[in-house]
Amino acid sequence: MLKVQIVLFDGFDLMDAIGPYEVFSAASMAADNALSVEFVTAEGPRSVTSGVNGLKVEASGRLIPEQEGIIVVPGAAGPVDGDSPDSVPALLGRAMNTDLTGLMEQALGQKDVIVATVCGGSLLLAMGGLLEGRPAVTNHLGMDMLGATGAVPIPARVVDDGNLVSGGGVTSGLDVALYLVERELGPRVAIEVERLFEFERRGTVWRAAGMEPGNLIKTGDDPNTTADKSPITSETPGNEHIPASTFDGDWDATIATPVGKLQVQLSISTAHGIIQGKATQGNETVEFLNPVLQDNKLAWSLKITKPMRLNLKFEVAADGDHMTGIAKAGMLPSSKLTGTRIS
Repeated sequence: MLKVQIVLFDGFDLMDAIGPYEVFSAASMAADNALSVEFVTAEGPRSVTSGVNGLKVEASGRLIPEQEGIIVVPGAAGPVDGDSPDSVPALLGRAMNTDLTGLMEQALGQKDVIVATVCGGSLLLAMGGLLEGRPAVTNHLGMDMLGATGAVPIPARVVDDGNLVSGGGVTSGLDVALYLVERELGPRVAIEVERLFEFERRGTVWRAAGMEPGNLIKTGDDPNTTADKSPITSETPGNEHIPASTFDGDWDATIATPVGKLQVQLSISTAHGIIQGKATQGNETVEFLNPVLQDNKLAWSLKITKPMRLNLKFEVAADGDHMTGIAKAGMLPSSKLTGTRIS
């Protein structure tokens, strides 16, 4: 029997979870109970409150990451912008910081387990560092953030990367579930469910197969990298107002993110007119990527791993021994940075 576990967490999106539940339940009836589906949590049986209107849904079991079958991870429901504790980034961040991330890491390591995500479910896994280098999709509002985690965002309705199948916006949960029914139980069962629901799966499922297409649509620059790849010196035109050395020194900095405060020590120096920098968090030190001095501000990109895995873009200003600025990643609200020069 094919077993399907749909993971719930506080603030989950109802349609992300209920859509696949309905599809798999109908497939079970069409396939003589060759499939079972249940709601689970990382903690075990409990009542789980959905996002937005707070509907409570009962989960009957605890997520078993090694159980052969399918695990579905929905996204969250709430405001996208702002720093409300009920915003989508905050809800996903809290879910990521539970046992769920470790359990899903185990699941992704099992050869007989398929992990499926709907909408922000891929972001939840990616924020925990589980999708680095893997093709995936999420809601169109979160694609930049998905790329900022190190995943490879694919603009498709459904993305099949073997044991990871991801869906885009909220209603794509129906498409993901129908595709998995077809993949695991066959097209005749999938068509029978489509007939029952009067709904046909939308779009072509992306897989890393076939010919490599040419670019028919012009795309912009990578949003996670600075446009100019070369180091910028203090003599670059347009940067005459302040010298690069204004930022030189060691700085104790605090970044107030939607999911908690991040303490980082920044070390910035100017060597032969070229700005260099590194950030230390705990016992991990990372070099600045593409530091740029412009309009009296210093900008750079940085890969962080805590409290989540993200590629952040920084923009800061210095006033004496005080630093202020922002850190930004995809759809996440800008995080405020404050710092003090200590040397």
